[in-house]
Amino acid sequence: MKTASIILNRNLPEVTEKLYETIVKNNPNNTDVFVIESGSDEEKLSKCTTWWANSPETMKNGLRFPRGFNYALSKLFEEKKFREYSSYFLVSNDSEFAENPFIATLQEELEEHPRVGILIPCSKSWGEKRIIGERRTRYFCYGEFISWFVRREFMEAIINYDPSDSKEFFFDGNNFRGYGCAEEMIAKGYANDWATAITTKVMMRENEEHLMTKADLIKTESINENMKKYIREGREWMKKKYGFNYRWSMQVYARIFYDKFFDMYPIYKDFRV
Repeated sequence: MKTASIILNRNLPEVTEKLYETIVKNNPNNTDVFVIESGSDEEKLSKCTTWWANSPETMKNGLRFPRGFNYALSKLFEEKKFREYSSYFLVSNDSEFAENPFIATLQEELEEHPRVGILIPCSKSWGEKRIIGERRTRYFCYGEFISWFVRREFMEAIINYDPSDSKEFFFDGNNFRGYGCAEEMIAKGYANDWATAITTKVMMRENEEHLMTKADLIKTESINENMKKYIREGREWMKKKYGFNYRWSMQVYARIFYDKFFDMYPIYKDFRV
């Protein structure tokens, strides 16, 4: 079965189209590519737009990662296309990949690791690259959300579909900017017997220059102000939902389920960090 690749965009059509073309050119037969416009201005819609989220609230604030991908996934569910795909590649438009069939490589890794629910391409700048080694895959209890390759079966284990409110489909949309989102999803995975892995078989680069130089186009705060709100709002969400005051607590929470996973599946201990 194919992978559904979903690109999140807001007012950066050229950046989005470049990523779209990279995916299509290098993976012509094993993925369909969808673009969710998260409150983009009409004149800034990319030529490959699939859905345009344009409610007054969205036009003002955007959707960010959690609500943006929830919106796209719920649309595929409503269109009865959700089960046509065995995996989902959720990728922000500032992600950059080498010119090679990386979707096929990620699909092959999911086949090689049948209990992996979330597979994360490694960034060239991450310290995890040294931990994992060249062209290898290891299981982690944490991971950044930039581009995730997600098994549909894992999604089906935890989705909360409400046709009247798409913000709760997969991620918790109440966590607007997504601070602590990755740890929560990883913990949910291990709690349901699905591991999270980072692989160096596919490498990516997050081009932070877009946020640093084009914040006005994206209709967001400067990178420093955005980071302050990202942490403050995320910690407020975390405390309200879990009673945790720090992201470290979320990581410990995920680690508990991580350790139990290897008790249940000792066959995968060689992939443990």
